[in-house]
Amino acid sequence: MVQPQTSLNLKTFPSLPLGPQPPDAHAKRRFRVWAPKPSRIELIVAGNTHQLQPEGHGYFISDPIPAPAGTRYHFRLNDDDKVYPDPAGRYLPDGVHGASEVVDIASRLLAGQVQSFSGLALDEAVIYELHIGTFTEAGTFEAAEAKLDYLKDLGVNCLELMPLAQTPGDRNWGYDVVAPFAISRAYGGPTGLKKFIDAAHERGIAVLIDVIYNHLGPEGNYLPAFMPVFTEAHHTPWGSAINFDRAGSDGVRNYFLQNVRMWLEEYGADGLRLDAVHAIVDDSAEHFLASLSAEADRIGEEQNRKIILLAECDLNAPRFITPKDQGGYGLTGQWVDEFHHALHALLTGEQNGYYEDFGSLEQLAAALRAGYVYTGQYSRHRQRNFGIDPAAHGLRPGQFTVFLQNHDQVGNRMIGDRLSTSLAQDKYLLAAATYLFSPFVPMIWMGEEYGETRPFPYFVHHGDEPLIEAVRKGRAAEFKAFQRPGLSVPDPQAEATFTSAKLSWPEESPILAFYRTALHLRPRPPKSFDLIEVDLIKNNTDDGGGLTWTWKGWNARAYANFTDEPMTIQTGGNILLSNNDAKQSGDKMTLPAYGFALVSKT
Repeated sequence: MVQPQTSLNLKTFPSLPLGPQPPDAHAKRRFRVWAPKPSRIELIVAGNTHQLQPEGHGYFISDPIPAPAGTRYHFRLNDDDKVYPDPAGRYLPDGVHGASEVVDIASRLLAGQVQSFSGLALDEAVIYELHIGTFTEAGTFEAAEAKLDYLKDLGVNCLELMPLAQTPGDRNWGYDVVAPFAISRAYGGPTGLKKFIDAAHERGIAVLIDVIYNHLGPEGNYLPAFMPVFTEAHHTPWGSAINFDRAGSDGVRNYFLQNVRMWLEEYGADGLRLDAVHAIVDDSAEHFLASLSAEADRIGEEQNRKIILLAECDLNAPRFITPKDQGGYGLTGQWVDEFHHALHALLTGEQNGYYEDFGSLEQLAAALRAGYVYTGQYSRHRQRNFGIDPAAHGLRPGQFTVFLQNHDQVGNRMIGDRLSTSLAQDKYLLAAATYLFSPFVPMIWMGEEYGETRPFPYFVHHGDEPLIEAVRKGRAAEFKAFQRPGLSVPDPQAEATFTSAKLSWPEESPILAFYRTALHLRPRPPKSFDLIEVDLIKNNTDDGGGLTWTWKGWNARAYANFTDEPMTIQTGGNILLSNNDAKQSGDKMTLPAYGFALVSKT
């Protein structure tokens, strides 16, 4: 029997790279896995079995063996006949239940070569969120690459890619991930992703990867056989929480931090979008998110790159994006759902669910001023006081990302319907202008910029029949009150549900022209885009119905009419952009119903 080695008898838990290691001078490589649960692990390569040697602290490593790129391999745990894919394998060509495959990514970053593109700061970004599988008809990295020049011309300089890690089947939003290191075979695998990121960088476009460190999917999740990845000490909406703070958590933390390194170093991504960070429960002295932020900072400093860590967070809590030296977790910025809710509820009149907390013009004005709407007030929906004033904690507008739509706000509706199907064009462009010319970082949801009308419904491609039926029943139950004859929940498992979400890519439209003009007018740093003031518009002698705002570093003023009646406003200056044929006459402007106008200041 192989005796445990003691080379890792360290005072702190070692943070070691996982999966297939780079080949040596003899074209051989080692395989490392962190697996404290089994006592014995075998590596099966090309029909040959190699016993892994314990390194200590739950790590196992193989002797150097010939394993060029393309080599398929499995692990066997203890004396079980079952074989498992590598928890840190980079590619699963046969899906989540099949063998792992060795991949060598030729990273210029790891080779120490100078990059012509070094990222961008969050406050410089115009973000475009997309799902690779539905962004084009082919649904691949290669097909998406063909759209990069279009996006650059639109005014986009940062992409946010919905999750890319392998999920069951070949069609999924990506949040059922069970193999965090393996790039989806349906999209083009690891080489396709690397080529796509390089092509984006050639055009000066940054790439953020959406990652999930708060839960794992159910089908094909083999991690619990290797490691204590879950804890019953905490629970999330998806079940047992990821184990970031109980026995064995050092290795779990390293597992996910190595995943961070993979995206940033091996693929050269410019940052991460972190899914639902409020569901990452961690009572450790240093929260996992602070450790993640420190790792990203280290990589950025070593490679002289700007790296963005953008959090989805359902808490108006500044600690997530406050610097670590001020007691925060040090993330770069966060999605601001409340800005969306205030804008959506005002223009649609919807009051169901969390929209019951929104709907007034004053709340939209608050969102423009602070990002958050609730900064300590009582929330009817949450039934408690909620939020903290971000300005009081030194947060800047450039740390907040706002949007009119995103995958959640569209896809979590019953049929995945977009705003373009329910708002007239004037209202749609009024809403667009309000967030595009806010002081915050704008994020466009794919297809929104030309008024896409195809839906983005929830879709999956599971192989487990009981799970398929459970997902169907769950979606039907969630939207029971909204169903009626001729209108029901699309079957998440059906291929037709997936294909219905593919963008239509029509010819040039007035909506697209408006978005392109708006994005090219919008100043970028070093000009400050912080607001000086946000005021209700006085129409004749009465307050209400509209908003106006100005910026510190830009000689312009925005006017927005949220009523169904025209407004006459004392302005001066020249109209730079209008959604609804605003008219200038001397120093006065007539702003039509649901009109927006951007006016140069004299």
